[in-house]
Amino acid sequence: MKREFERFGGVANRQRQGGFTLVELSVVLAVIGLIIGAMAIGKDVQRNAEFTKVKNKFIDQWEQSYNQYYQRTGVVVGDDQVSPRLMVNGAAYDAADGSPISGGNMTAVDAPPRVCDKADNAAMTARTAAAATTLRTQMTQTGIRMPPGRAEGFEDRYVYLDSNGNPQEVQVCFQWNNPGDPEGAGNVMIVSGLTPELARMLDQMVDGKPDAQEGRFRLQGVANGVANAPGVQWNRTNDDTAASAAADDAGDDLQLDESQVVTVVAVYKMNQ
Repeated sequence: MKREFERFGGVANRQRQGGFTLVELSVVLAVIGLIIGAMAIGKDVQRNAEFTKVKNKFIDQWEQSYNQYYQRTGVVVGDDQVSPRLMVNGAAYDAADGSPISGGNMTAVDAPPRVCDKADNAAMTARTAAAATTLRTQMTQTGIRMPPGRAEGFEDRYVYLDSNGNPQEVQVCFQWNNPGDPEGAGNVMIVSGLTPELARMLDQMVDGKPDAQEGRFRLQGVANGVANAPGVQWNRTNDDTAASAAADDAGDDLQLDESQVVTVVAVYKMNQ
């Protein structure tokens, strides 16, 4: 009987010791937490890598193509090689009748049309003249190899995923701003289709800080600020949906997991 009791008692003891202890459960929960955290961090790392790719493989490559055009022709994109004005699309236009002006004060004239390929993005600030559609033609005629972009024939566009996993399309155009424009004078690249986080990241890479009104990379339509004064934040966030593009600067703050994030238009000043 004693042996039988010990035998059954031993089974009971072994059964009582067969469950998880609090220490073991704590370890399991900690491991699960680490896995979830790693997945979230991995998603951010992947998105940041994609944003860096947008700059390195698309924005920077288009800046190089623009500079190559200048080196080969002696003028900027769209300018007249015989009678250069050193401004994109060369001629300035009379505000009254739209006719080209061969000389005079550039401050008092309408800006020439921008140089795009096919239709320009509707979010870009309207120009007084119809948009030119000659970017790809001018590059190929000069023998310049453009960035691959989205596909053959769409080298001026690039597709990426926003923070909600929805596709967004970046488009580049070139234009000349006269001194009366909010962003200041000079030849610039217009970059549309940027989510707020991508725009801020590009601004940080180009200028060293995300400021919507200062530096070479800035928000379209925002004028220069007061010298030595605080800058201006980019006026949209990832809480704003694409449907809120016409809303006020504060945005709608109605972002859902399935929503497409709102996009902004940036102005990138060229060196030539």
